[in-house]
Amino acid sequence: MAELLGLGRSPGMRRVRRKSQGWQERILQLADAAYHLGRQEMKELCHITAWGQVWTKVLGVWRFPGCRDRGHIALTAANSHREKAPKEKARQPALHQRRQGPTDEAQMAAAAALARLEQKQPRARGPTSQDSIRNQVRKELEAEATVRGSPVAPGTNEPRLRHFCPQVPGPKEEDSTQLPVSGVYFTCPLTGATLRRDQRDTHIKEAILLHFSTNPVAASIMKIHTFNRDQDKVKLAVDTIAKYLDNIHLHPEEEKYQRIKLHNKVFQERITCLEGTQEFFEAIGFQKMLLPVPDQEGAEEEFYVLSEAARAQPQNLVQHREQLLAGEPVRAQLDRQLRVFRPSPLASHFNLPGDFFSLTAEELKREQRLRADAVERLSVLRTKAMREKEEQRDLRKYNYTVLRVRLPDGCLLQGTFYARERLSALYEFIRGALQSDWLPFELLASGGQKLVEDENVALNECGLVPSALLTFSWDAAVVEDIRAAGAELDSSILKPELLEAIEQLS
Repeated sequence: MAELLGLGRSPGMRRVRRKSQGWQERILQLADAAYHLGRQEMKELCHITAWGQVWTKVLGVWRFPGCRDRGHIALTAANSHREKAPKEKARQPALHQRRQGPTDEAQMAAAAALARLEQKQPRARGPTSQDSIRNQVRKELEAEATVRGSPVAPGTNEPRLRHFCPQVPGPKEEDSTQLPVSGVYFTCPLTGATLRRDQRDTHIKEAILLHFSTNPVAASIMKIHTFNRDQDKVKLAVDTIAKYLDNIHLHPEEEKYQRIKLHNKVFQERITCLEGTQEFFEAIGFQKMLLPVPDQEGAEEEFYVLSEAARAQPQNLVQHREQLLAGEPVRAQLDRQLRVFRPSPLASHFNLPGDFFSLTAEELKREQRLRADAVERLSVLRTKAMREKEEQRDLRKYNYTVLRVRLPDGCLLQGTFYARERLSALYEFIRGALQSDWLPFELLASGGQKLVEDENVALNECGLVPSALLTFSWDAAVVEDIRAAGAELDSSILKPELLEAIEQLS
């Protein structure tokens, strides 16, 4: 049989003789295959598979039942026992079938992957918010559709990919009229106008420029403190200007203090580089003049020279100096958006608009730094105090919060606050809405946490962000004293004008 197989006296044949009866049956099957295929073809088959692999690939060779030509044979593993033969025979049809080509979906996915590799785009960090995840998925689907040439739905920019991947719905626009708070708004302290966050800076600058026509000194001071972002440079410039004015006031007869050389190095580096300084000098009585340079015939330099009218009223310069030192940046004030609602089971449900979660460029940079620090902290063992401190730090990512106060009669008082405002601001807001604003009261947060007005604690440090429901109650000792005196508290807690505008919470 060895000669029939063309294997010769090899060590492999000696191992064959030591096999069990099950292996002998395999050898008989192999011999039967050799009888049908022919000696030379079996030699070629054994040569191709290599004798070292005969026991794993060749000993399981037999003619596949039902084949019409002798080229159809099946190769199976020879290290399985006889009892596994039915399973091997069950897998034979799959082994004899010709390998199918990749499906259309696989080809399209591969083409899209190759296109991304050719573009050599670096793999960016995965998005975190829901809207960014939806946008990222939509972009990838559109790229794959472009490679495949998929049709695009009319009137949209999204390809029809429902047969390939479920369509990701886009973010729904919120109806601000149905929200308990329609957004974050600010009030201009100069005009009283209500502004959105993206309008406040432009509106304030325009209001300051319009103020020059009525009070140029005050307008220039506001411009210095508001238009220049670097407050350290502003402070240095203000101190320098105050020093100039001090010298004029202390030495009114000395001419050298009545004029300032514009090309002076200190003046250029500290004052000229800031917006509003030129307008301030002109508003308080300085005039630009060309004066001759001593010891240089025909040479002139530009100076700020105090006018005669300003010299005659030195007390005005002292007043302008005090105004400049006391100046503050003009900032839009957060609109509390005070609202009163009737008793409702939806008091603890908050549906906030995107303004409460969107971040500016500076805030995004800060969030990126915080996340980088968090990655480092994950590799370090932390104590309980360290973990609590980090939890408080995570709350700082919110800039605003909506707080509702449930009154004893069930009505709800709502307002908008900065997340970093102190508890005293919340108490002041509530006290301004009470009819009996002189009575002390208490506030309880969720879980029974008592909020103390005197504590210098921010709202985000108390966990009151981005929204919270608080419970209002009068001070029990004061109520007892009032009742002991034979008096009763007013049935109406809020001011009448607020109750006239009460709404239904939906």
